[in-house]
Amino acid sequence: MLVIGIAGGTGSGKSTVVNKLKACLRDEQIVIIPQDSYYKDCSHMTAQEKAVYNFDHPDSVDFNLLLEQLNQLKRGEGVDQPIYSYLTCCRSITDTVRVEPADIIIVEGILIFTCPQLRDIMDIKVFVDADADDRLSRVICRDIVERGKNVHQVLERYEKTVKPMHLQFIEPSKRYADIIIPQGGHNQVAIDVLIATIEKALNKAE
Repeated sequence: MLVIGIAGGTGSGKSTVVNKLKACLRDEQIVIIPQDSYYKDCSHMTAQEKAVYNFDHPDSVDFNLLLEQLNQLKRGEGVDQPIYSYLTCCRSITDTVRVEPADIIIVEGILIFTCPQLRDIMDIKVFVDADADDRLSRVICRDIVERGKNVHQVLERYEKTVKPMHLQFIEPSKRYADIIIPQGGHNQVAIDVLIATIEKALNKAE
């Protein structure tokens, strides 16, 4: 089993990299563990508190549960992954996603390299890099379409939390990466290097 961490700023292209890995490594069993599923439940908060909740701070993530379930997968045990909604800022009480062990486990999220215990579990750590203006344009499109925000709300959140948290936590975590992919998911050369690294590690593990 190979555990791969893929980090990077909001809108950097992490999902694109993950999808390209899945397409190129189709013969391997791959499971994706998104950090977004492990945000702490905010059902106890008021609507006003939820509106300004900082999803870009490490304290917003339930790393204990993420570590517990990742270790279960490494032991060959299935887990019930939580379901989190950005629209309600709540974790589902009744629904989960059943995840079974696989040859490759990809942990993906903006803050995953900020947790030392999580870094220690990873065999390969990848940081997806992108220019700030490119990330912002993707965040605007995503938050309007997927999260029901308007442009003013997105820009206000970017200035108050996304940008400062990126500079304080996410950008510094790049130093832990084994591989850095510039230009996000459009850098095919870097992705090819990553795929070759993964295939070599899988062959070595056999």
